[in-house]
Amino acid sequence: MTSVGVLQIGIFFGLILLCAKPLGAYMARLFEGQRTFLHPALRWLEVLTYKVTGIRENVEQRWTHYTGALLSFSLFGFLLTYLMQRAQGLLPFNPRHFGAANVPPDLAFNTATSFVTNTNWQAYGGESTLSYFVQMAALTVQNFASAAAGMAIAVALIRGFARQERRTIGNFWVDVTRGTIYVLLPISVIATLLYVSQGAIQNLKPYTDVVTLEGARQTIAQGPVASQEAIKQLGTNGGGFFNANASHPFENPTPISNLLSMVLIFVIPGALTYTFGKMVGDTRQGWAIFAAFSVMFLIGVFVCYSSEQAGNPLLENLGIQSTATQIQPGGNMEGKEVRFGIANSALYATVTTGASCGAVNSMHDSFTPVGGLVAMFNIMTGEVIFGGVGAGLYGILLYCILAVFIAGLMVGRTPEYLGKKIEQKEVKMAMLAVIATAFSILVFSALSSVISFAAKGYWNPLGPAAANLSNSGPHGFSEILYAYVSGTGNNGSAFGGLGANTPWYNLTIGLAMWVGRFLFLIPLLAAAGSLAAKKKIPATSGTLPTHGPLFVGLLVGTVLIVGALTFFPALSLGPIVEHYLMHSGKLFSMISPSLGVWS
Repeated sequence: MTSVGVLQIGIFFGLILLCAKPLGAYMARLFEGQRTFLHPALRWLEVLTYKVTGIRENVEQRWTHYTGALLSFSLFGFLLTYLMQRAQGLLPFNPRHFGAANVPPDLAFNTATSFVTNTNWQAYGGESTLSYFVQMAALTVQNFASAAAGMAIAVALIRGFARQERRTIGNFWVDVTRGTIYVLLPISVIATLLYVSQGAIQNLKPYTDVVTLEGARQTIAQGPVASQEAIKQLGTNGGGFFNANASHPFENPTPISNLLSMVLIFVIPGALTYTFGKMVGDTRQGWAIFAAFSVMFLIGVFVCYSSEQAGNPLLENLGIQSTATQIQPGGNMEGKEVRFGIANSALYATVTTGASCGAVNSMHDSFTPVGGLVAMFNIMTGEVIFGGVGAGLYGILLYCILAVFIAGLMVGRTPEYLGKKIEQKEVKMAMLAVIATAFSILVFSALSSVISFAAKGYWNPLGPAAANLSNSGPHGFSEILYAYVSGTGNNGSAFGGLGANTPWYNLTIGLAMWVGRFLFLIPLLAAAGSLAAKKKIPATSGTLPTHGPLFVGLLVGTVLIVGALTFFPALSLGPIVEHYLMHSGKLFSMISPSLGVWS
């Protein structure tokens, strides 16, 4: 690692820490129904929304009604997004005349599911598949909607801990409206202008045909990019306007826009920890969760950075310099933008997989085995390393329930968290969420590794399962595993070596996204309803403090141990064995003989 790289990581983390308290306090006031400094400018829009949609602002919902509202909202968004894709040939702002043939039913299902569940997995290239209208009216709108829904679920769970002897946890429609109007929309407008100032494009022009200096003809894609980029990062969505995502110079032109992207990804998840502390009446609880986030993030980023900076020993044995100097970066630069280098690529990969974002400024498929392992394991934790907008907080609160339950078992006491007894129902709901996501990842990965119709998307008893993989061996397995980890974790990034645009992968990854979103959320909302109905009990000398270093260590240990025990066998077949093969000099001979490098 270099001192400049470490400094860049420190600056980024400092910005997130700086923003946590003011934005968190603002969101606490907002979701508690208090007046904020933006109300004079935006209250009219909130009231108009309630009148047009028939929302009763002062009527709260039980957890069952709250869940029903979430499911109906998501189902409507899915159907609307699906139909827009299939009908894009009849809709305006379509200079390339894309039609239904560009988006067959299985791809439309996958994409609609992806954006509704805040995953933004893309089995297509945006600039060669979707019209401007679909990019704006379908995908960008869902970027706002899915992010606002995640914030609403987090706030509902906070109310479960904050309230006592109540049957309601808020109003889903009001929470979504306020999150969109007062948080996502104003920050996105400012971020869009900042992106444009850095050179990101924002237009509705037809694609531009040019002649290059070599005399070749090239088509340069245009479009309303900056506005989608802003909410894609702020809402931890990640779906790029272009196939190259945030490594494309029209999406991410400069180091400043790159820093802005990363700050937008973490700023709301980081601030929601302070919101949590304010709403439960003890800001120390929020800072403890922020500390747990930070420990896991910093471990991941420095492991990833050090691995990428160390590079590939096989190339070093061939005489290629791997040490950074003043004139070359050293390390593993494969798949990375020279504009950003190794430090910012490793940082971006850790940020985007720690959050449920999925935007990429480098290709994770080209990372070293340990670098790729960090990205994959970040998602396997349940996206609780800051996590997505709302998703990170409600995910870590699930692990808080498990952590105090484990601590209670060790000392023989009924576990408590924030004055609420954690009993059978809450633990069952937490375990259901953990088991459902692990089942989705492991079962779909196993099936796709062995059955023959995974290869071309249709049943073919003679076809090899790995026919649409760029690599065989452990790295090929990692490409399959990462796809289902990303889908179930609602992340959306990919190793990139898997040809996923087939009926099999579109359908199964789409199902994994539904499992990862709703079989995680519904148990948590059930737990929120149960917790809100309970009476708070006073702390005693035997109560485990949940705001100090001991609890932070217990929480981090619970997250890492649960993830390690669940996924270690699968990781052993992929990045772990690949790492040892690389250092034994046999990597290329096993997984990429086409490169012609044998040892």
